Amino acid sequence: MNNDFMKAMDFRHACKVFDENRVIPDEQMHYILEAGRKSPSSFGMEAWKFLVITNRELKAVLRPKCWNQVQITSCSHLVVVLAGIEGVKPQSGIPKARFMRRDMPQETLDFYLDLYAKHLHETLRSDADIYAWTARQTYIAAANMMTAAAYIGIDSCPIEGFEKDEVERILELDTTQYQLALMLPFGYRLKEQSPQVRLPFEAVVEFLK
Repeated sequence: MNNDFMKAMDFRHACKVFDENRVIPDEQMHYILEAGRKSPSSFGMEAWKFLVITNRELKAVLRPKCWNQVQITSCSHLVVVLAGIEGVKPQSGIPKARFMRRDMPQETLDFYLDLYAKHLHETLRSDADIYAWTARQTYIAAANMMTAAAYIGIDSCPIEGFEKDEVERILELDTTQYQLALMLPFGYRLKEQSPQVRLPFEAVVEFLK
C-alpha cells in the first residue's frame, strides 16, 4: 500500500540546510501548527506551547546556543516546543478545568481528579520529574507537525542539540510555567534528500501470538 500518508513519510527527513529565500505561507504554517495542537496528550492535559519565530535577528542570537546549527537561521519558521510545568499540578486548577471541558457529573469529575493525583503522585513530586513527563509528550505533537509538514511538501528537522538554560534565558521564559523541550525548524530543502535508511520491518516489528 502506497498512499499519500506513506509518501509523506518517505518525503520527510532531517533537513540540514534550508533555502533561506523561501518562506512558508501563513496558511500552510497554520496547518502544521494545528497538527500539533490537535495531538493526543496524557490525561488530555495538552501540557505544551509552541513559540513560532521568524525574526532573523532572534534566530541569529539563538544559533550559537544551538550548537551553531545552520538550520536555526536558514529555516523559514523556527518552532520552539515548550513543555508545561505548573499547569499540570493539581493545585494549579488547570487539570480540573481540562476535565470540566467534558460534561460530567460531579462524582465523575472527582473520580478523575483523584485518579490523576494518585496515578501521577511520583511524576508530580518535582518540576524536574514533571518536565521529564511533559517533555516526552511534546514529541507526539512534534512528530505530527513534522508529518503534516511533509504531507504538504515542507521540510523539518527536530533539534535537541542546544544549551537549554541559555535558550530559555534568551527567550525570557518563566521556567516555572514552561521549559524548552525541543526546537523544530521548518522550511524548504536546499539540497536533494539522501536515500532514506531504516532497519527492515522484521527487525523492529514482532507479532506476539
